[in-house]
Amino acid sequence: MATSEFPAEWDDPRYVAAVVGVLATAALYVYASTAQNTLTTAEITLVLLVALAPAGVAYELAGRAT
Repeated sequence: MATSEFPAEWDDPRYVAAVVGVLATAALYVYASTAQNTLTTAEITLVLLVALAPAGVAYELAGRAT
């Protein structure tokens, strides 16, 4: 059985992307808890971009820095 542990070094691109993704998801929960109405499809698209775009950008930046 292969063991693959998640990297815990601050400069590893996967670690940076995971941290940024978690923070972006937390920001979405804050937004969702303060929203007055239900989300439209445009807002859902925006929510997905807000969660996934920062993680992707962080991954690329961390990959270039190493």
